[in-house]
Amino acid sequence: QVHLVESGGGLVQTGGSLRLSCAASGRTFSSYAMGWFRQAPGKEREFVGRISWSDGSTYYVDSVKGRFTISRDNAKNTVYLQMNSLKPEDTAVYYCAVRRTGLAEYAYWGQGTQVTVSS
Repeated sequence: QVHLVESGGGLVQTGGSLRLSCAASGRTFSSYAMGWFRQAPGKEREFVGRISWSDGSTYYVDSVKGRFTISRDNAKNTVYLQMNSLKPEDTAVYYCAVRRTGLAEYAYWGQGTQVTVSS
């Protein structure tokens, strides 16, 4: 059973930084990709970016490109989302999720962590 636990959320001022963590357990993730998503109040969940466990390649949506960085620590089975230059519109619950490489569906999700950016 795959288990994902996010941590690191909190309240930060505009322009500040936060680092979210997603600790994964339950299997070997070398053939998986880890994605980060977020959902703001009253809005649909949106994809933020992802990292491949195998080669560390990353992808980001335009709204966070240059400000957010996803990295991984294979030894700890943990993926990080470093968020810099935060804006009020980044306020959301952030989720990590995993999918097998080559598949579109993210099958396993964490419980989410709240990020609030004050103006």
